[in-house]
Amino acid sequence: MTASNFIQLDDGSPCGGCGDADKLSFRFDFAYQAIVDLASQSIWAHEALVRGPEGQGAGSVLSQVNEGNRYRFDQACRVKSIKTAATLGLETRLSINFLPNAVYKPEVCIRTTLEAARVNGFPLDRIIFEVTEGERVEDGPWLASILREYQRCGFLTAIDDFGAGYAGLTLLADFQPELIKLDMALVRGVDGSRSRQAIARGILRICQDLGIAVIAEGIETVGERDFFSHEGVTLMQGYLFGRPGFRALTLPDAVAWPVAR
Repeated sequence: MTASNFIQLDDGSPCGGCGDADKLSFRFDFAYQAIVDLASQSIWAHEALVRGPEGQGAGSVLSQVNEGNRYRFDQACRVKSIKTAATLGLETRLSINFLPNAVYKPEVCIRTTLEAARVNGFPLDRIIFEVTEGERVEDGPWLASILREYQRCGFLTAIDDFGAGYAGLTLLADFQPELIKLDMALVRGVDGSRSRQAIARGILRICQDLGIAVIAEGIETVGERDFFSHEGVTLMQGYLFGRPGFRALTLPDAVAWPVAR
């Protein structure tokens, strides 16, 4: 989908559907998974992961999202994830996944999110907007404009699944987010794969030059953790540190922290 496919609205006009964000034909909820900081052995953020109303997998919800309800679903996800996080007492950062193909005009479509943050007393600089690199957004400059608007509003921005999708390094040329999350396909078994190590190190060098922090996601083993720790990555996420908690904030397993030497 390109920018020309989006509904163009006059500045200041209401975005059609903004008031209908809660009128979906299906229900959903969230699980929250910790993103940890190895340097301080603390929780750095929690990512909101969509789930069915009884904790069913994300696929049971996403399979019901279509062209007709994508915008309402995206808006409802933002509001519900912020409200639930505030109710659970989240005091660190909240990472929210959004659908760039659901954004008609960034400065208009963000209003509901800003209001949800205000009502729930959630500081904007503690909210991270993640976009999955694998999203089929052919218009890179359009995606970059969305992310720039979110930065302007005071949000943090992140590219998820970096190294797996369609945008890749070209997106970084147009826009530098505060964070990228390495795709778990590069993380899986990295300690035993010379090719994955070489690719990971290359991405880390680029991010260092551009001033972008890196999160290694999908960490499941001590070997994977130690490789990235040795390369200077301190932000990590994965089952080694704990599975997502349905409607709950999880604490990392004590065995996940490296032993001090």
